Amino acid sequence: MQKKILVVDDQAGIRLLLTDLFTSKGYHVATATTGKEALEMINTSPFHLIIVDYRLPIYNGPEILDQLHQNEQEIPALLMSGLEESIKEEVSRYSQVKAVLTKPFDVDQMVEIVKSVIG
Repeated sequence: MQKKILVVDDQAGIRLLLTDLFTSKGYHVATATTGKEALEMINTSPFHLIIVDYRLPIYNGPEILDQLHQNEQEIPALLMSGLEESIKEEVSRYSQVKAVLTKPFDVDQMVEIVKSVIG
């Protein structure tokens, strides 16, 4: 079964890069530009992993995680940010956050993390 990844980022370049990268590795990739759009997609289709930007319009990364937790949807998540050190402590309370990646991120490292989380 093909694993499904949801990429949530308001930067088109990041969405395109991650879509191409993970599609080439055999994953099914869907994208959202806002937290609101991401939550709507998660409520209509199951995902094995969410790769989400910390700063987003409407709902930011932590707000998406809070909403998923309230809905008892414990989907593993990778959080991306340009401010890695300052958010690590804040997001450590989320059990579903498997890694925090600094933008720009290392593509090979991201692939390894995704493989370790969902196979």
